[in-house]
Amino acid sequence: MKILILGAGKMGSFFCDLLSFEHEVAVYDPDPMRLRFTFNAQRFTTTDEIAEFAPELVINAATVKYTIPAFENILPYIPANAILSDIASVKTGLPEFYASCNHPFVSTHPMFGPTFASLSNLTNENAIIIKEGDHLGRVFFKDLYGRLGLHIEEYTFDEHDTTIAYSLSIPFASTLVFAGVMRHQDAPGTTFKRHMAIAKGLMSEDDYLLSEILFNPKTLPQLEKIRTKLAELQEIVESRDSDAMKQYLDKVRKNLE
Repeated sequence: MKILILGAGKMGSFFCDLLSFEHEVAVYDPDPMRLRFTFNAQRFTTTDEIAEFAPELVINAATVKYTIPAFENILPYIPANAILSDIASVKTGLPEFYASCNHPFVSTHPMFGPTFASLSNLTNENAIIIKEGDHLGRVFFKDLYGRLGLHIEEYTFDEHDTTIAYSLSIPFASTLVFAGVMRHQDAPGTTFKRHMAIAKGLMSEDDYLLSEILFNPKTLPQLEKIRTKLAELQEIVESRDSDAMKQYLDKVRKNLE
């Protein structure tokens, strides 16, 4: 299959390495410096090269802020039957774009961003495939992710947004609150250092990505749960109620089972 990858960042390079020995792969990035380490694939910096390549599948690995603009930029230069695919963690605007683009599409979300996951060992990681997409496109990614040993779930766009609000918004918000009260520690403990590592990793992400995940309309109810539980804990601490603290800790341990 002729596959075009948009963007030569970490995820674009990952998919290039993954696919280039079984498919004819080209990577498009208008910045030639980002293509200098691209291996075993054609390197494109102009849309004319895309037109000549005539891809059958387009994998959009551009930063989430530019996912839709990246698609719009190359639409006039690809065949009418080319399958469009995105790997965006934020699907805002994508259902509407796909409905109007006149191309088959497949939308997935590999839940193993390069910040924390080891891309060389993904057997404990997950991926989401959106149900609304093209059948052949879904089969392609299901096979690809399956060969990586990923656990795969198939959700609608709405179910995906609900899942992300829970699985990303809660840890993101909790980490931001932790970092928001941060001060220098000369002798930090192990738990503090682990939280610090997570916070630094999170803050290395793109500001737009963080904002869009937290601006997900389904995030507010999750933040309300954090606020409620924090208020409950504060009340227990203020009253120094040992029995209430025991019950609180028991509930937390049960949640973690």
